[in-house]
Amino acid sequence: QVQLVESGGGLVQPGGSLRLSCAASGIIFSHNTMDWYRQAPGKQRELVATITSGGSTNYADSVKGRFTISRDNAKNTVYLQMNSLNSEDTAVYVCNAFEIYTGRNYWGQGTQVTVSS
Repeated sequence: QVQLVESGGGLVQPGGSLRLSCAASGIIFSHNTMDWYRQAPGKQRELVATITSGGSTNYADSVKGRFTISRDNAKNTVYLQMNSLNSEDTAVYVCNAFEIYTGRNYWGQGTQVTVSS
């Protein structure tokens, strides 16, 4: 019963900020690389940010310098701090756990982020 539950999405004005959370259960959190993807109408799913169990991070060029991914292993939670948001950031943001030993991916239900004035 693996579950990834996202929260923190909503409506924000251009230039604003949001922090997304993804709470994981049913997995050994330290065995998983955690990722944030986003999906927007008419676009392919995009990998936004990743963080390994050791804390190494990577970002899509489109969000570098604006987004920060982090994880709290004690809380089995990964976060995505999003700053300087613009309309192109509008999407459903989905949390993914990649189990490094099995190659399995587990997906959350997604949370909507809408950037609009």
